[in-house]
Amino acid sequence: MAVDELQAIIQRCQILEEADFKGEDFNLFQVAGQKCLEDGYAAQLLEVIQNEKNKVIIKNMGWNLISPLVRCIFMYKQEDDKREHCLRILDQLAQLCNPKELFLGLLEQIEQTSGEQVCQTVMLLLQPLQTVLLKLQNKKAYSVGLSLAMIMNQLTPLPVPYTKQQIQEDKLGLCQCCNAVVDFAKPFVNEVVKNMEKSSEYNDMELKEELIKFCMKSLKYPLLTAQLEQLEGIEEHPFRHFATEIIDILWNIGELIPLMFAHHKGKSPHWEDQEFADIERKNSADSLACLSYLVFVQHFGVECFPMVFSPSYLLVCNMTHIEVLLKRTEESVLSKGLDLFESCLLRMEDNSLLHHYLEFRDFINVPQDLVKIMTLCPMEHMRKKSLSTLQLFIDKFDTEGKYTLFRCLLKTSNHAGVEGYIIKNIKDQIHLALTKEYDNIWFMGHHLISLLDLVLSLPEGAETDLLQNSDRIMASLNLLRYLVIKDCESDNQTGVWTTLGKIEQNFLKPLRVGLNMSKAHYEAEIKNKKENRKEAQSSNTVCSVTVSGEKMPPMTTGMQLQVLHSALFTFDLIESVLARVEELIEVKTKAVMDEN
Repeated sequence: MAVDELQAIIQRCQILEEADFKGEDFNLFQVAGQKCLEDGYAAQLLEVIQNEKNKVIIKNMGWNLISPLVRCIFMYKQEDDKREHCLRILDQLAQLCNPKELFLGLLEQIEQTSGEQVCQTVMLLLQPLQTVLLKLQNKKAYSVGLSLAMIMNQLTPLPVPYTKQQIQEDKLGLCQCCNAVVDFAKPFVNEVVKNMEKSSEYNDMELKEELIKFCMKSLKYPLLTAQLEQLEGIEEHPFRHFATEIIDILWNIGELIPLMFAHHKGKSPHWEDQEFADIERKNSADSLACLSYLVFVQHFGVECFPMVFSPSYLLVCNMTHIEVLLKRTEESVLSKGLDLFESCLLRMEDNSLLHHYLEFRDFINVPQDLVKIMTLCPMEHMRKKSLSTLQLFIDKFDTEGKYTLFRCLLKTSNHAGVEGYIIKNIKDQIHLALTKEYDNIWFMGHHLISLLDLVLSLPEGAETDLLQNSDRIMASLNLLRYLVIKDCESDNQTGVWTTLGKIEQNFLKPLRVGLNMSKAHYEAEIKNKKENRKEAQSSNTVCSVTVSGEKMPPMTTGMQLQVLHSALFTFDLIESVLARVEELIEVKTKAVMDEN
């Protein structure tokens, strides 16, 4: 019987001194104890462990029972008495065992767990692990840091619940586990705070640094990808609660404000291996970006934040974080970047952002990232949000800033729709310049002419793909039409009449030639398709189309004709506006000549 075997080993070891225990004794104790647990004799094993005579034996050998004990706890049902006995054994081992040995045993058990049992195992062992760590005298900070790092490494591969239903179900127990880990860390936070209160020159930085590392890891996972908006029907959002606790830890140990501005100090740990340095830098950037989002968008810990910084300074500080977030493709992270950018911009008044800020690399990179989201992101709501955020960004700059930004985006966007949108913005700025009393040198005269050289041109002359560039061409024609109508040749406030010859040579004439060529080509295609339609229908001929390297579903002849007619309609639309522009130029020029 397993209990008899255990009693025999116990009696043999009771007469030995602690120093005389051999490896064989440890093995026999482990085997017998494991058999007791597996055969259902947890109550008898508990009695052996609680017996005062066995205190020395349990101190030295008890940690060997952790692995079988954890297995049995998960084997029994919640209401089973045997499970309760196992939990009491675990608690006793935490009180009686050698702290160093038990610490390693508990960590080994956490490290070995995987899959669906990760959160259950971590939550089961957090209390005994905390008890053991509080007993440790040597290398306490190192041991706390190792424990937190091991736990977070085990949690990180788990998917973060995102939807309301996933958060409520918490299938793997991640929401509950994260908050349990914060409770586990609290005694060590209190220890740091107490030591800081005792001495203003707190020198024991090891434990504090380990807690900072834990907070940084928590900001990257799970908070960076977690849904943090308040959800209806969830009274206490687990990730919002977790975020609050992490911010509280950072505030209590005096690191919240320093971390908010950490990237401006330019300090980073030195690594011999460049690959490690890059990984560390990226992880730190993700964590700090998430921290900024929590403070400035979700307003966690905002009551601790000093309200002495100007909105423009806060924008400068956050642009690095915004760029980090907008570089990602996950919806949960991308939306945080857009929300943080929008939040910073809404604090500012229109036209208040000086053009000098465009000398910062981030101020050029971020709008380019917005353009990528607008044109490449598969999620429509994200494309719309990035467009509205780009407009908000444009609105905040002074006139020189707007002018510089427009030039930059026209040169770098490589997308006709975006270029058309920027040209519409240029038209709006010209309208303001013409209707306001004060001088606006950036959207009048020689500065505007320089900008119009970029706008009123065809990338490849008459051979430009007019269909692909139709958005840009229509916006350019509408701008030119506006200039011709609003700015009389006699006034020539914008300078457009001075450069009209160049515009006709570089834009209007090549456009007319290109339209004629394109229309002729498409009309010939339509004629050809119609002539071959009967043959195509009888043989069920289909056409395959490739877009961006991906094959689209096959097109019937009818569908091909529909596409060709749609293209012709676009050309007709461009031609009608072009004709109107040419007519206006002719009328205005003739009127001036008649006057003269």
